[in-house]
Amino acid sequence: MFFRRDETRPPFRKRSGPAADLSFSEEQAVGGGMFTRRALLLLAVQTGVMGTLAHHLYEMQVVHGDELKEQARRNRTSRRQIAPARGEIYDRCGVLLAGNRPNWRALVMTEETTDLQAVVDRFATIVPLDERDRARIEHDRKHIRRYVPLTLKEFLSWDDVARLGLNAPTLPGVLIDVGTTREYPLKELLSHIIGYVAPPNEADVQRDGIMALPGMKVGRAGLEQTQESHLRGQPGTVEMEVNAHGRVMGELERVEGQPGSRLELTLDTVLQTRIKDRIGERVASAVVMDCRNGEVMGLVSTPSFDPTLFDGGISRTQWNSLLTDQRTPLVDKAVSGLYPPGSTFKPAVALAALRAHAITPSDRFSCPGYYDMGGVRFHCWSRYGHGSINLHQALKYSCDVYFYQVARRCGMESIHEAAAILGLDGALPIELPHVRSGSVPTPEMRRRHGHHWNGGDTVNAGIGQGLVQTTPLALATYVSRLATGRIVQPHLLRSVSGREIVPTPEPLPFAREALAAARGGMFAVVNEPQGTAPAARLNLPGVQMAGKTGSAQVRNVPRALRESGHFNSMNLPWQYRPHALFICFAPYDNPRYAVSVVVEHGNAGATEAAPLAAQIMTDTLIRDPASRTSLSRGVVARADGLDD
Repeated sequence: MFFRRDETRPPFRKRSGPAADLSFSEEQAVGGGMFTRRALLLLAVQTGVMGTLAHHLYEMQVVHGDELKEQARRNRTSRRQIAPARGEIYDRCGVLLAGNRPNWRALVMTEETTDLQAVVDRFATIVPLDERDRARIEHDRKHIRRYVPLTLKEFLSWDDVARLGLNAPTLPGVLIDVGTTREYPLKELLSHIIGYVAPPNEADVQRDGIMALPGMKVGRAGLEQTQESHLRGQPGTVEMEVNAHGRVMGELERVEGQPGSRLELTLDTVLQTRIKDRIGERVASAVVMDCRNGEVMGLVSTPSFDPTLFDGGISRTQWNSLLTDQRTPLVDKAVSGLYPPGSTFKPAVALAALRAHAITPSDRFSCPGYYDMGGVRFHCWSRYGHGSINLHQALKYSCDVYFYQVARRCGMESIHEAAAILGLDGALPIELPHVRSGSVPTPEMRRRHGHHWNGGDTVNAGIGQGLVQTTPLALATYVSRLATGRIVQPHLLRSVSGREIVPTPEPLPFAREALAAARGGMFAVVNEPQGTAPAARLNLPGVQMAGKTGSAQVRNVPRALRESGHFNSMNLPWQYRPHALFICFAPYDNPRYAVSVVVEHGNAGATEAAPLAAQIMTDTLIRDPASRTSLSRGVVARADGLDD
């Protein structure tokens, strides 16, 4: 090794001898000791740092590895719940009554955008938003939880979807989603029964946070409302990949929700269509029941409405138009319309009197055309009276005076009890909302409500007028029970997700002879000479029907006008004419079906409601597979077309 000489120092002289060797060894020893301590200190620092790093790496990769991995995944993904498909509804023959169709909609993940208003404004330049859309978006922004997607626009066209796809980089947090919207193929035909769905309100969301999900709907009427728990289903989930700017890059995983239950109804839509065609432009309602088990096969109320109007939110103009229509299209008259039953109530009065042993079928009462009580004259519909008649004749002629006297003899309490057994008083357990209860009051019930009861109230109740009110559904239930002698309950559900509903009706607490007397009088109404409903006879070989007419006044007629002989209710304005009613069952010797018809302001049950009921019963019997073998070949040939 060579060293450059330092001129400022004296020349190096090599020491010799023992002293020189000892001095050099000491310097080496001192330098080596300092190097060793520094190396050890540095090694210790390095070991500590590496140990700390190793510990942190162990914690990150082993102890907290799964947690950090999930956090990293969440930073690049967005998970949300998706609304399930609503359960479908079918009729007894498998015809779809309420289903679902695809609905393309634009959503925005509010968590993925820093300026929601700017995104909405930018979106509106691509897909126009009207005032209702903007008001809804502003409302949802304030009330919906931030992690729930906010709906910008529903029912997008393919052009809308394409434009949004091209402008996706400028719409952070916006994504296109496909959901479902409710579809009612038969529209007005079943709107009162099926009902409709609408977007949830704030109360719905507070009760169940799932209702805030885009695409969720709530049943607002009919079976959609009462069967909400069956039809709603369980939500699914979808996981999407997003970039640092919140733009959705793609869908990673989708788990579809559990759809709602499938409902099968007792209704026959072919028969339902036929009934509606039979009614035509009348303001009316009709109910067809299988009187053996209570299955409602037809339930029509006219006029009706289109339920699809409510799916996306109905406009105020449309809503006001429906509300102000004097024909009340939003009201299901078959279950919510209350009417005096008129003379259709007389078989119930007869059963009440027979059950109370107040009369026998052979007891006779005289009808001179009127009945005087307490200075008040109560008229029979026949000015000339019916003479001395028994129960069979009184039902056949529909004599008012006979039933005035029977009602007074048996008392209102007995009439109320029999009417309740027959389904005319109180609520019926059918699967529909807003079902109104029939009312057959008693003196004690009236007194509890602060009203006076007099003998005239009992007399009027004897012919189904005054304070007695009922619904077409209750009338059909009443005649079904009378025909079969069993307490059948009306129902619309036949099965839920394949689970069948099988009712077991109990016997009526009436004597067999009493039921036979009431049925015999109803048979005479249709089939015997001078009966009030010859127009209701069936034109089917070997099939006979029993029925009862009714005309229910909606206003009082002055005594002088009635006794003048010049009164004709057909000359009154439409809204003041009596309601026309008819109830019936067939075949008479083996009852299978019951029908009730109410034509609002139809004037006379014999001329307006009875022929209509006969047509409906004929259609029902022809639709019945069990009856086709007993009908002639010519009649059976018409079964599919249901032609006259």
